[in-house]
Amino acid sequence: MQVTKQNFGKTADGAVVDLFTLSNDNQVTVKITNYGAIITAIETPDKNGVIENIVCGFDKFEDYISDQYLGSYPYFGCVCGRVCNRIANGKFTLNGKEYSLAVNNGPNHLHGGLIGFDRRVWNAEPVSATDRVGVKLSYTSPDMEEGYPGKLDVVCTYTLNNKNELSLEYTAVADQTTILNLTNHTYFNLTSGKENILGHDLILTAQSITEAVDMIPTGKIIPVAGTEFDFLTKKKLGKDIASLENGYDLNFVLDNKAGNLVYAGCLSEEKSGRSVEVYTTQPGMQLYTGYWIPQLTVDGQTKFGSYSGVALETQHYPDSVNHPEFPTVVLEPGEKFKQTTIYKF
Repeated sequence: MQVTKQNFGKTADGAVVDLFTLSNDNQVTVKITNYGAIITAIETPDKNGVIENIVCGFDKFEDYISDQYLGSYPYFGCVCGRVCNRIANGKFTLNGKEYSLAVNNGPNHLHGGLIGFDRRVWNAEPVSATDRVGVKLSYTSPDMEEGYPGKLDVVCTYTLNNKNELSLEYTAVADQTTILNLTNHTYFNLTSGKENILGHDLILTAQSITEAVDMIPTGKIIPVAGTEFDFLTKKKLGKDIASLENGYDLNFVLDNKAGNLVYAGCLSEEKSGRSVEVYTTQPGMQLYTGYWIPQLTVDGQTKFGSYSGVALETQHYPDSVNHPEFPTVVLEPGEKFKQTTIYKF
């Protein structure tokens, strides 16, 4: 196993961007940049030993900051924060004080705002141990950045081992009461983009979802059994998707109140023989089938587009700060935020 580092580019204000490559002894390679803590590529062999990239991303840094990409921004591979997913009307109250955030998704706040953690340059250092290699990414978000109270020190450590497990460990501390909900927004396509994801099979342990109207939870938890949201037994993503105008984009309840590391589900694809198992300490998972992924021209080639990837975003529920009945996203000073997600290939 090894971790290597190379230059990936520079931001408009001259900050150096690096690319770290983690590789294990089974021909699994993960590429991560300190810009946005983005997973740019995950290369795995198929059942015939053919090694291909199974996530949506770019080979060049310039493509991540291009007007074409940012114009209908799909958040490829990044860490979303300070609070991922949506906050209704961009407003919340903490300790009796109301805060207003950027409204950047219809009437709501999405994925941390106009310049969230996904568009920041993180500090980075390689990590090596006998049983894993990785990169430790850290970022300090100042008080009131994007409207969020408190200075927040956040660390995201990605590690790869010889069990083909990519571990994402998040920790954070704040100097005053704030809110925090982190996720990784990698889109998987186990055919390496040769086909869309509608032929992929998915199984999820979630027996319920957070009911939502216009992408914002109503507060009700409703069962999935017998509905188009039922993935309790293995089912193709395309099987019931026609009944949903924009495909799947909602939070599945993992019933993990204790915050243990639990098996959440498995994405697989028959022709390639590839699969991704998901384990997490988080209470929910946003399943997003990528209806709004833009079609892009990259190096003269047309790539991506609707349903070109599926995101399995382990996280707390959307708009949790405005739903006291949901698992809390409030982080108090002196408390340590800690969450882990593992993708096993």
